[in-house]
Amino acid sequence: MIRAALIAFSLLLCTPALAADGAAVGQPAPAFELTDTDGVAHKLSDYAGKTVVLEWFNPDCPFVVYAHGKQGPLASQPARVADADTVWIAINSGAPGKQGHGLERNQKARTEYGMSYPVLLDESGAVGRSYGAKTTPHMFVIDPKGVLVYAGGLDDSPMGRGGSGTNYVDACVADLDGGKPVGTAEAKAYGCSVKYGG
Repeated sequence: MIRAALIAFSLLLCTPALAADGAAVGQPAPAFELTDTDGVAHKLSDYAGKTVVLEWFNPDCPFVVYAHGKQGPLASQPARVADADTVWIAINSGAPGKQGHGLERNQKARTEYGMSYPVLLDESGAVGRSYGAKTTPHMFVIDPKGVLVYAGGLDDSPMGRGGSGTNYVDACVADLDGGKPVGTAEAKAYGCSVKYGG
């Protein structure tokens, strides 16, 4: 019994404190300014008037490794979706010393995964917490007016298993491009926990 209590206490210490709800769908997306792996600063306001897709990222999470692998959806989706009107950005909210953290690791990951879009580093976890990002990948879509219109999983098939093969991010962007209301605004996020600091 004492051993079980110690294990529970240890898990509590290792569990990051997240905002209760994070950003609310249908409300303005939280503003941020972060620097990418090339040292370039990015503000959400830089992309006003465009659809913005945010992908919470950890290069060493198995779900992310699969998603960016040859058979994974993120091998081609960002390049297919991103255009003059749509921006795709990855954010790593891992704290120093945590899995997948660090400038060099994320620079290398961009090459490994053939990522043509930026990876922003959020070591404090402030931006991740403001959005309520819990997993990698956890996806968020912001419409051209700056309103958060989708939050949740990339699709309904974690690691390519189960589900109907519905890609929620593709569907959301297609709805926005077509001037339609977003059909699915929220879905269950899956993946590894975001490696926030204490």
